[in-house]
Amino acid sequence: MAIFTQQDQFHLQMDHSSYLFHVMANGELGQLYYGPLIHNQAQYPELTHREIHGAMPAWKLDTPDFQPEALKQEYASFGKGDFRDPAYQITASDGSRISELQYQSYRIENGKQRLANLPSTFDDSQDDAQTLVVTLKDAVTQVTVELNYTIFPHQDVLVRSATFSNQGEQTVTLNRALSGQLDLPDADYDFLQFSGSWARERHAIRTPLRRGIQSIGSLRSASSHQEDPGFILARPQTNDDQGSAYGFNLVYSGNFLDQIEVDQFDTTRVLLGINPTEFGWQLTAGAQFQTPEAILSYSDAGLNQLSQQMGACYQHHLVNPQYAQKPRPILINNWEGTYFDFNETKLIAMARQAKDLGIELFVLDDGWFGKRNDDTTSLGDWDVNPQKLPQGMAHLAQQIHDLGMQFGLWYEPEMISLASQLYRDHPDWVIKTPQRQMTPGRNQFVLDMTNPDVVDFLYAKMSAMIDDAHLDYIKWDMNRNITEAYSPTLSADQQLEFSHRYILGVYQLYARLTHDFPQVLFESCASGGGRFDLGMMYYAPQAWTSDDTDAIERLRIQFGTSYAYPQAMMGAHVSAVPNDQTGRITPIETRAAVAYFGDLGYELDVTRCSAAEKAQIKRQVAFYKHHRELFQQGTFYRLDNPFTGDRNVGSWLVVSADKRHAIAARYQILNQPNPRYSQLKLRGLLPSQRYVVSGRQQPLYGDELMHAGVFIPSLLQTTMGVEESADFSAQVLVLDAVDD
Repeated sequence: MAIFTQQDQFHLQMDHSSYLFHVMANGELGQLYYGPLIHNQAQYPELTHREIHGAMPAWKLDTPDFQPEALKQEYASFGKGDFRDPAYQITASDGSRISELQYQSYRIENGKQRLANLPSTFDDSQDDAQTLVVTLKDAVTQVTVELNYTIFPHQDVLVRSATFSNQGEQTVTLNRALSGQLDLPDADYDFLQFSGSWARERHAIRTPLRRGIQSIGSLRSASSHQEDPGFILARPQTNDDQGSAYGFNLVYSGNFLDQIEVDQFDTTRVLLGINPTEFGWQLTAGAQFQTPEAILSYSDAGLNQLSQQMGACYQHHLVNPQYAQKPRPILINNWEGTYFDFNETKLIAMARQAKDLGIELFVLDDGWFGKRNDDTTSLGDWDVNPQKLPQGMAHLAQQIHDLGMQFGLWYEPEMISLASQLYRDHPDWVIKTPQRQMTPGRNQFVLDMTNPDVVDFLYAKMSAMIDDAHLDYIKWDMNRNITEAYSPTLSADQQLEFSHRYILGVYQLYARLTHDFPQVLFESCASGGGRFDLGMMYYAPQAWTSDDTDAIERLRIQFGTSYAYPQAMMGAHVSAVPNDQTGRITPIETRAAVAYFGDLGYELDVTRCSAAEKAQIKRQVAFYKHHRELFQQGTFYRLDNPFTGDRNVGSWLVVSADKRHAIAARYQILNQPNPRYSQLKLRGLLPSQRYVVSGRQQPLYGDELMHAGVFIPSLLQTTMGVEESADFSAQVLVLDAVDD
């Protein structure tokens, strides 16, 4: 597979898909085709027909059939006959907002290089990636745009971005600069988005496209709990196992826009990138602006395949290579076990008990610094609280390490409390608008990450602690969104740059720390899943999926998340019951059965567990260790969708690369009287291979397991004589190939 160029036409071929565009008669770029792999040819006349439509502007008098509004375009402008929302807009020094980006040249490079100051994809493993750079120029403003296309052929993933350069003498303003555009020839698609709120993130919502604009986005200076940047366009008949679909995502953690516009001819325009609302960028003479990268992928083999190929691309070409395939440790976090009420003695007791249970990493959460005994104080004072840890953090860390465990710390570096020494020293570092009231959130405020002094301060504090305590892990939290967005470090005409500059400051701090301390595993957190995006995953290869640890809620959250992200990115913990977020009581085996399908952890006080609970945890930890590679790196299949039907059952499956091992789990929320017979149909197995299935007396062939299924007994029968409820149950099946 390769990138082919001929007669002003570009054909990007991947293993199973093709992407074509060309230079149109007016010098701008037009979209031709994106879908299943087709042969490379010199011309595609059936894709370039034009017809005259009434009541529409044309490019010139002698080309009445060249009507921009009726053409599929590649990176559209506004104001010259295409009235759909554009991919970009530039305001010139005289106030005009019309641009014509005309084709100049192209170049093809082998591989894929990282972007300088943004998280991005890469090809360190020589995985046959190729990059096409197409240069366009506006003759009036002298602004050039390089459209960047990288194909990762074996994952069928296309990565797009744009680089704006001002080669003129006058400053211009970028009013919008989106990362990618795709014009599709029809609108017979469903829009699959992943929406929610705090504690119920990334629920799958599927709606048919309609005329007009459908969009999701964020103006929170974070990707948000409410909407995720990843989305899918799927044919109405497409499901997890069959049918065609396009997947999209954004390597970005700030304000974003995902927009689908269906026009009068049922052409579908997809736009994604930085949200144009609250965005503007002063492009001075000689300056550049780089957009974040947009991820596109196509599959005609169902949504499972689409998720798998995109997830494989992230694991090979986005996540820090040091951790992409590295087993993630089983951790215990003290937060829900102690909250702010702890001291060194209590922490060591928890760690010793956790070590006895086989847990590998002890994480000290909020409350270890300043005078932090509740959430009203001390954010920004990243020095050890002597009342809780009188011998210092290094002493505690050494004791944890002496147990043979790793040690990690919680930080919320972007935040500040008014009751803190940092605020007393630097009130100017808080984000606030002059002469306006500051809006609190969670009793805290936000530091101005556009200010290099703030980034330097945080780096100094965090790097010193990493060195002193020999940290193995950092949980990086962010518990509120930005209000009163303004920075005194920016001029008046730069204030619309604030949100993007803020996230660039966050990325800079992450980049410095991960570069200087490659041994530290970072986990992203934003009050749970409020910044669960590919921008964060570039630095922190796993994220706290949600603050909601209830197994039944996590079933939906993790199922929805799996459409856009692989399970190795999902932090998943077992917590105590009644659950702190829902008050629900679920069996500890169910809690573990959900948490297995991610990066397993525990969030409870194990010293207060009963002997029976400790024995169960010990078995769970041993089971997870034995199957860790399969749980974290196995090919993930969604089976029963908890967002459809009666919403009472969910199930999924992971399969090893050689397809000789698999683990499936079926979850039933409420038990039912006199239920029908149930068969769980598996996926991804070798049809002619026999498998030993846990709880079954004889081996079963893969084709039978996939097409006929495995019988699921009535839950009432399995709980007769047991005091626990039959509700909120889980059944885990382990499959191992057996050779005759």
